[in-house]
Amino acid sequence: MLENFIKAIIVGLGASIPLGPLGIMCIQKTISKGRSSGFAIGLGSSLADVFYATIALFSLSFINDFIDQNRAWVIFIGGIIIFFIGLNIAATNPVRQIRQPRKSNGTKHAQEILQGFAVTISNPGALVLLLGFFALVGINIGDQQYTRYSVVVILAGIFLGTTSWWFILSAGINIFRRRFRLRQLLWINRISGTLIALLGLISAAEGLFRIIG
Repeated sequence: MLENFIKAIIVGLGASIPLGPLGIMCIQKTISKGRSSGFAIGLGSSLADVFYATIALFSLSFINDFIDQNRAWVIFIGGIIIFFIGLNIAATNPVRQIRQPRKSNGTKHAQEILQGFAVTISNPGALVLLLGFFALVGINIGDQQYTRYSVVVILAGIFLGTTSWWFILSAGINIFRRRFRLRQLLWINRISGTLIALLGLISAAEGLFRIIG
């Protein structure tokens, strides 16, 4: 049981470390709004990773089949979502974010968690990446020997692994946060938002080509 838990932590870490739109968003949010906002983005991604891992471990073939059959549309719609999130980040004024009242933090963090979840869940590649790491560490998907308790332990390990990475990333970036001036924060928003939007366009274009093809 402990062995599977440790393996699951490794899966969670491995699935989160590659720097994509979520990594850029986490860095941007941490620099602009603080460690808790950056971590909230990562937490949303962790929840989506656990959702995909649940599909794999419980062999929910009807969901997996739906994703496979509509992969092109999922990639296309996901790309559009990422594109508009990027545009929103690029257009956001960090001065207004810094001056927002503290009482709005709860609502803002809920929105950030939802953003992180939406970006990850709209990328079916996250499921493929998880399956690859499952095979790498020796967790056999669909193994009848796994009890429900075993599956819960594995999911807990994945969640711990993913959230650990996002905590480390947001905490590390937060150390250097106060060195940035407002004008630099504005350019960070614009550059990171543009990069995220471009990644979204690339994903949407790939999905569109698959649909047409």
